[in-house]
Amino acid sequence: MSSLSIGVAGIAALLALLALRVPIGFALGSVSVIGILLIRGPDAALSVLANQPFNFIAHWSLSAVPMFLLMGNVAFHAGLTRTLYKAARLWLSGLPGGLAVASTAACGMFAAASGSSVATASAMGRIAIPEMLRYRYDPGLATGSVAVAGTLGSLIPPSILMVIYAIFAEVSVSKALIAGVIPGILSGVMFALLIIVRCKMNPNLAPMVREDVTWHDRFTVLASVWPLPVLIVGVIGGIYSGIVTSTEAASLGAFLAFVIAACQRRLTWKVLVDSVADSLKGTASIFFIALGGILLSRFMAFSGLPNHLAEIISELAIDPLVLVIVTSAIFIFLGMFLDSLGLMLLVIPVVMPAFEAVGTDLIWFGVLVIKYLEIGLVTPPVGMNVYVIKSVVGDRIPLETIFKGVGWFILADIVTLALLITFPEISLFLPRLMD
Repeated sequence: MSSLSIGVAGIAALLALLALRVPIGFALGSVSVIGILLIRGPDAALSVLANQPFNFIAHWSLSAVPMFLLMGNVAFHAGLTRTLYKAARLWLSGLPGGLAVASTAACGMFAAASGSSVATASAMGRIAIPEMLRYRYDPGLATGSVAVAGTLGSLIPPSILMVIYAIFAEVSVSKALIAGVIPGILSGVMFALLIIVRCKMNPNLAPMVREDVTWHDRFTVLASVWPLPVLIVGVIGGIYSGIVTSTEAASLGAFLAFVIAACQRRLTWKVLVDSVADSLKGTASIFFIALGGILLSRFMAFSGLPNHLAEIISELAIDPLVLVIVTSAIFIFLGMFLDSLGLMLLVIPVVMPAFEAVGTDLIWFGVLVIKYLEIGLVTPPVGMNVYVIKSVVGDRIPLETIFKGVGWFILADIVTLALLITFPEISLFLPRLMD
């Protein structure tokens, strides 16, 4: 059996294991080690298993992951994000579907502090959905808007997924993070526009909220949300200006979160313990899957499958746009069934050489990858963010209603994806200014 055949069989076996719901980190690692054993023998398999995990974990840029997680957990447990939704509501409730628009804005801000889509959907869902239901909003709109806006945590810095992608693609972590800023804002704006247009056409979806809100109220509430702008400016501004690296920015963000919580007298022992514990759990989970991904990369390199695909593409002179569209279809289809991080680490080692062969900018491609993963977070049957929202609302709203509510927003995501593919400068404008 040739190395190439073993590589193809390995991918098939991996997909079969994932279909059987085998934990993705274990599936990635076990298939990879067995594949290397068949291609290079037991000594090579043991050598890879002994050296690659340490070499990967010791990568300096990866220390940004636990630091970003710690920053987000401190902000959450200390209640630094508690007034976000109130501020957004006071400013935006006058728009058609204003509470849903406010939820989108608040999710974007929370995402910039947490870097996690699931955490964003969970936290904002507990605050925003009951408020919208109280004002008789359509349940699908109320739950769908938060589920989809929660995915902004995958794109808006600090994005854990973008850090992992940049390390695997061997591109600048700082530039990759900054590349997500404009696409993340664009995604949020598209969600808001969809809500406004739908609610303008069908006012029954979101009855107007009648509140006696003064400009004094609006400006007063801004004083309570200052921790988030400080964190955002500290992290994104530090990276963009070149004052700190992405790794240093993560540490700076965590430090600022602690300082702000202490200044507001919210840094209790319980907040500290819960924040560190959640960060350790999150880091361990991410790294376990990432280790499986790095082993898969080695297996694919030994099999020669990625290079073989790249050669075929070069010989056929496939248009880069066609390659992007085909890859989009693969990501979106598999995203219906696989976890975001696992999906990225499964597909990237296979398709990356093909994109390098046609001269694709890998930072731009990284933004597209994260956008694919965002869509996967809300598409059935897996749709992690949808299940997070379901856990928040309990039996009050059926799962089918949430998925139907999400469907409209997936259309907005596809339009955004088309804009990002057609106009790469949307993603590359800010990173190029950093040169």
